[in-house]
This record gives sequence, C-alpha cells and structure tokens, in this order.
Amino acid sequence: MDLDPDLAALRPLGGFFLLRTGGAPHGPLPTLAQAYADEASDAYGNPLTTRIRKVADGIRAPEPRIAASVAQQALAARLWSAALGCAALYGRIPDLGPRLLHWDPAGSAPDDLYLAEVRPLPGDAATVADVVLQGHLQPLAAALRARHRIAPGLLWGNAASALAGAARQLERWARAGGRPEAGDRARDLAARLLAHPFLAGTGTLTGANFRRRSCCLYYRVPGGGVCGDCCFTRAPRSSPRAASG
Repeated sequence: MDLDPDLAALRPLGGFFLLRTGGAPHGPLPTLAQAYADEASDAYGNPLTTRIRKVADGIRAPEPRIAASVAQQALAARLWSAALGCAALYGRIPDLGPRLLHWDPAGSAPDDLYLAEVRPLPGDAATVADVVLQGHLQPLAAALRARHRIAPGLLWGNAASALAGAARQLERWARAGGRPEAGDRARDLAARLLAHPFLAGTGTLTGANFRRRSCCLYYRVPGGGVCGDCCFTRAPRSSPRAASG
C-alpha cells in the first residue's frame, strides 16, 4: 500500500501514532532541527527548553534532568510510533527528517508533530534506524547532555523502552483488529532495531516484553513510581546516581 498524503491508516491507532500532515492549524511551528541545534524560534525561544519546562511544570519535577528524561522518552515514543505504524501498515515510511517535522513544544501530551511533506522511504529496519535513531534520537541526546547531567545509558534506555512500547501497542491493536501480519512486522522491526549498536545492551526483549537496564528517573517525581519495564522492581531509597546510568 502506498503512503497517502494524510497518513490516514495511522488514525485508528490513537494519539501516539497520529502524524499530522501539511501546515499547523495555528500558524508556523518550530522544527525539530531547531530544537536539536539550540536555535531559537520567534514564538517559543528554544523549543527544547520550552518543552522541558512544560513537562517539569506538569509532573512537578524536582530537578530539570528528570523533566528532560521524561520529555525525551515521550518524543522518542512519538517518533517510533509514527515510523513503526507506517512501516507495519503501509510497508513504507515517510521521510521524518528534523527539518520536515514541526513541533508544538508548548502543546499537551502526546507531542504534537506536523509533517510538512510526505516523501516515501522504504520501511525496512535500516531505514527506520537511519531516520529515527540517527536523524532524531542521536542529536536529541547530544542536545540534552550538553544542557543537563544525564547519562547516555539512561537516554538510550529511554529510546529502547519507547520503541518496545510502541511495537507492543501496535501488535496488540493489529491482532485485535484481525491484522496479525501488521503485528508481526512491528515485532520483527522492533527486534531488529533493538539490536542496533545504539540500543544493543539497553535491555532484554522476551516476546513482546522488554526489561531495561536503566531507569528514566520518573520515580523521583511526587507520586511517581517505577515503570513496568524498569530495572528496579520498586523505587530505590538510596541516592539516584545508581539509576542514572
């Protein structure tokens, strides 16, 4: 199936998979390229800083790096979901280059993303890795580490967790909707991507279940706990430094 201009096949999957195409309805938005390069936009200042502040206020984060971790994992989940959804349902993905993806950093969760133009690319694991891992998550990690004290293992663990979660949700949806072949493609893609050098060693995939070897630090927000795939079975009481690697 060819990609359609509206990427309509993603709509039934819900907000994390939805990718809006064309111009943003409320005027121009900054691109993700601006966020990674520390470029200011007229309306938002630096988009990444704006997003981290938004997340920090929403979760009452006690320190900026916790909000940065949560924001990074949420954006990774959006990027993986859109790419995996298209690969599984269309067999192809759109070019999700950072200069083509516009972002509302002050918007609600999940992150609002707008793709300026639909340019078809192959839907294989190598292309998805090039588009998402190298095109987005590598420069995003570099930008966050330049501004916050965040261990690289934490950020790549977040990326792997977001990937496994997107694949799991897509597989469940596909099987419930009588499209097991789409679920199989999603699971196979996720397994191949988790073997990429950036993600290898971040955790263990058993069937559809992923157990990571790092912690996103969410347990440190007021009322927060450990996530389902966390390396911890309960929130640690000792120094958080052990969780940041």
